[in-house]
Amino acid sequence: MAKLYFTEDHEWLSVDGDVVTVGITDYAQEQLGDLVFVELPEIGRSFAKGDTAVVVESVKAASDVYAPVDGEIIEANTALSSDPALVNSSPAGEGWLWKMKLSDAGQLEGLLDEAGYAAHIG
Repeated sequence: MAKLYFTEDHEWLSVDGDVVTVGITDYAQEQLGDLVFVELPEIGRSFAKGDTAVVVESVKAASDVYAPVDGEIIEANTALSSDPALVNSSPAGEGWLWKMKLSDAGQLEGLLDEAGYAAHIG
């Protein structure tokens, strides 16, 4: 069963073994407004924790989405190329952004759980 984590930068992570699925939280998509474009990462590209992995553009602004852990991109949600609004309608479901192979499970320590994230956005 996948374990769910959150970052203070409003990303969610679903971790299943060494595969991490990443998206933005419902709170983040509400703040951004209607998304009109998602720049997806290249398969095979590696990111360090904190690197900008994706740029999302809304009617309000463009925002960076950061890699929450070190890893290599193994899949990008290509459905977002034609329908970026999936992030708005289903941020924790069909609107996921990318999947990566986790390099260092120790980096999951210090991430927020659901209650911690709820307290963070208070």
